[in-house]
Parts: sequence; structure tokens; C-alpha cells
Amino acid sequence: MDSDRYALCPAVRFDRISVRFGQTNILENVCATVPQGGATALIGPNGAGKTTLLHCLVGTVSYNGAVVDTRPRIGYVPQQMRLDDGMPLLVGEFVSMHVHRRPLWLGRSAYARKRARDLLGMTGAGRLEAGRMGELSGGELRRVLLAAALACDPELLLLDEPAAGVDVSGERRFWEMLDAVRRQRKLTQLVVSHNLPLVARYATHVICLNKRLVAEGAPRSTLTSSTLMRLFGIPIHLYPDQCDSVEPPCPEYGAPEGESSHV
Repeated sequence: MDSDRYALCPAVRFDRISVRFGQTNILENVCATVPQGGATALIGPNGAGKTTLLHCLVGTVSYNGAVVDTRPRIGYVPQQMRLDDGMPLLVGEFVSMHVHRRPLWLGRSAYARKRARDLLGMTGAGRLEAGRMGELSGGELRRVLLAAALACDPELLLLDEPAAGVDVSGERRFWEMLDAVRRQRKLTQLVVSHNLPLVARYATHVICLNKRLVAEGAPRSTLTSSTLMRLFGIPIHLYPDQCDSVEPPCPEYGAPEGESSHV
């Protein structure tokens, strides 16, 4: 994958971002870029501040520093969304609300219905249109939330662990869909993920974060044994059968045989 061509024009630039909750430093002087038109993966251990950095971008947390954003329309798929199992809201109605950005009781136009149907079809959730939101599985909900996030025709799409709770094959299919959506709609993606093999396969740019910036750049220059050791504190090896055609080949990554963690 030619990652270098995405590095020319940043869609987002984080300039010395610091966040503090009480006496705890969540982010410390983070400087990083999100190249325009690419798929940037934000990786790091639990508690590294990945979700907080997304919240800085959408404006839901206070921070010191500056976020320079050249992509005015933002779509956001959160890490979690709590739903009552008995919620009567239909999937098509939920997405339609995001099309019109108004309460459902004001009615749904024919345009909103069609737009919701098209978006659900794009994310592989077309068959769910008449289903209830409260009855969706984790994977189904992720696809519906993605459809809702695309309703505003975003130029920048933020996804916080979008495939969490999905099985391995389902997670790969989700990443394939994200890649297709990015290319088709020519948008920029910033994705928080813990799945390093899929990051190696689909990301064009990687930000390694653990409260501070550890490294950033193309996957081939960031997913190295030394960087992953500094980031996670354990030896990590990305095995060839997990990484498809990533360059350079996976055997050049990770710890020696017998000392590696199989991610």
C-alpha cells in the first residue's frame, strides 16, 4: 500500500495537546497529524488517551494546545452506545433522524427514508431497516451507527474501536467495508483500534500513543518490534498469516520465536 502519498496534506493537526482530569495527566504535549484522504489508525494500550484525543477533536473535553481541523464535516462512531432492549425505535427511523438532524416526532420525509435505506445498504445493514434498535447484536449495531455517522456526508470520519465485540472474521469484514467506504466517498478516517494485524493491512498512517506520542508514520515504519515494545511494554510479533500483503513482510516485525505475543 502506498502510504506516502497521504502524508502530503494533513486533514487534522494536533499541536501540543494536553488533557488533565483532576491530578491525572491523560494526554501530555501530543503533536500528531491525520493525513487527508487516508485511513489513520490510533493505537496504544488501555488508558493511553486514544478516546480522549478523539474527544478533543469533536470538542467534548477541555484541553490545552490546538486542534487544527481542515475537514469541517465530521462523522463519529462512538465506542459504546447503551440501548434499552425494549426500545421500540426502528433502525430506519434512527438513521433518518441523523439525515434530518431533528426529532422523529417531526416526521420523516421521503428523502430521509430513501437516504437512510441507501446508507444502511452501503454499510451492509439494509436487511435491518425494519428491525428494532434494542434488538441488534454488537456487530449489527456497529454497522447501523456507521450508517448514521455517514448521514452528514462527512469529510472526516472518526471511529472509536468500531469493531469491538465482533468476532475475528466479522472484524476483518468491517475493516474491508471501511476501506471501501473511504475510497468510494473520498473521506479521511481516524480509527482507534487494538487489532494490529488489521491496522497493518488497512491503515495508511499510524499514530502510536501512550499519553504522549510514541511514534507516527506509515505502518511499515511504526509497527516495528522496537516501537511496539516501547508502546505496549511486551514483545509483539505480527505473524505473516495475519498481515496479508503488508510491506515489508511480517517476519521482519516483532520478537524472536518463543518470546513473542501472538496478537
